[in-house]
Amino acid sequence: MNAVPTVTLNNGVQIPQLGFGVYQIEPAATVAATLVALETGYRHIDTAEMYGNEKEVGQAVRESGLAREDVFVTSKLNNGYHAHNDALKAFDRTLDDLRFDYLDLFLIHWPMPAVGDFVDTWRALEEIYRSGRVKAIGVSNFQPDHLRRLLAETEVAPAVNQIEIHPYFPQDELRAFDAGHRIATEAWSPIAQGKVLDDPTLTDIARRLNRTTAQVTLRWHLQRNDIVFPKSVTRSRVEENFALFDFELTEADMAAITALGRGDRTGPDPDTFNYLP
Repeated sequence: MNAVPTVTLNNGVQIPQLGFGVYQIEPAATVAATLVALETGYRHIDTAEMYGNEKEVGQAVRESGLAREDVFVTSKLNNGYHAHNDALKAFDRTLDDLRFDYLDLFLIHWPMPAVGDFVDTWRALEEIYRSGRVKAIGVSNFQPDHLRRLLAETEVAPAVNQIEIHPYFPQDELRAFDAGHRIATEAWSPIAQGKVLDDPTLTDIARRLNRTTAQVTLRWHLQRNDIVFPKSVTRSRVEENFALFDFELTEADMAAITALGRGDRTGPDPDTFNYLP
């Protein structure tokens, strides 16, 4: 089994740098896929109420035979529950669905600036954090202006900011802001939903290293110190995405991949996205 490095969050909590994402995995397939990931060696699972598969993630963790404390599980507050009391109830619902006594990391999924005051939502997460039922709290899809408000108006700094990052959208400015405020950066859509897999720069590096383009892309994320969680329901892909720790990219490789950035998002713009489920 490859040893997955950990990142120390700003409150001292250790999070595995490589995890398994369950976004867009149907509930009926989630238990089996998550069990494959845990059997492969993943010890970090990223889910959300919005994904509709929290119950299945909890079931897989229990069926795996692993101790609860050996699996780092993240979930996220759904967009319709930003009001303070709604956020508290949503967290309770997440714990109930997972059938856990505590959660490792809980995030505000989107800032939703036109829908409500995410600062008040954050204060609800601070309350949950102080209760001891979550080890760390953070945000997802927050821009620097959103983060500045939280840092200025609340007491607990976010431990994590989970944002879209891939070679076509490297997010260097936002990553630098996070790092400057001791906020760990997590990368969602790490291979741009497959759009980067045929890129000539990546395929050339992959051919030279006898690796797949996905492995090269995920290794790029790891060497940039991003926390990343690829998703697949295919055992061979799950195993392939885990085989990242016996090779390295050169500085020239890293620079060439970062230079592919062209501002291409695969998901919504957090400044304008206000979707209510």
